[in-house]
Amino acid sequence: MRILIFGATGMVGQGVLRECLRAPDVQYVQTVGRTPTGQLDPRLYDLVHRDFTDFRSIEGSLRGFDACFFCLGTSSLGMSEADYTRITHDFTMAAAQTLARLNPRMTFVFVSGASTDSTEQGRTMWARVKGRTENALQRLPFKAVYLMRPAVIQPLHGIRSKTRIYRALYALLAPLLTPLRMLLPSLVLSTQDIGLAMLALAREGAAQQVLETRDIRELSRHKIEAVVA
Repeated sequence: MRILIFGATGMVGQGVLRECLRAPDVQYVQTVGRTPTGQLDPRLYDLVHRDFTDFRSIEGSLRGFDACFFCLGTSSLGMSEADYTRITHDFTMAAAQTLARLNPRMTFVFVSGASTDSTEQGRTMWARVKGRTENALQRLPFKAVYLMRPAVIQPLHGIRSKTRIYRALYALLAPLLTPLRMLLPSLVLSTQDIGLAMLALAREGAAQQVLETRDIRELSRHKIEAVVA
């Protein structure tokens, strides 16, 4: 498979990239971001691009991919709705609309969030914006669109969040996250779980478009079993 990753330097994106480079059936991975990942692998190419509202200048480098894992995002803490919409909705749709035109047989996987508001009418700003983005993505002519809604995410393998407050929170919760992930499978996932689930979606798809935490966990286990077999 040829995989495209947006947001590969973020916490989720780092985990997804790790699993892609560990997968024997992934022949090529290209990241798109404002900075390179800093990782060295013969199958990896970092495409640095600054303007996430306009991809015309790099369209030639965005063709021929089987799947896109869109992990780009930001915390809504302290942000206005306009600024959060620009990053969460506008950046995503600019990329997705371009990719749907260039790769109509592509599987597009978007990292959303638990409690996303599909009605777009709720009181919680970030949930409305995520819901609006999810709804718009489902209207695009991809082979398939999947919307992941993780809740609590445990970073593994030395992966760290880029957001300072989250780094502090994860440091405090670190001793609890592993047992909580075992006890509360419908609440806590790891970065590895998400990466493995995305690969399972790219390879085989899923029955439903919207994937909650428990669905993501089941997909990740299926991917592990498939590799072992």
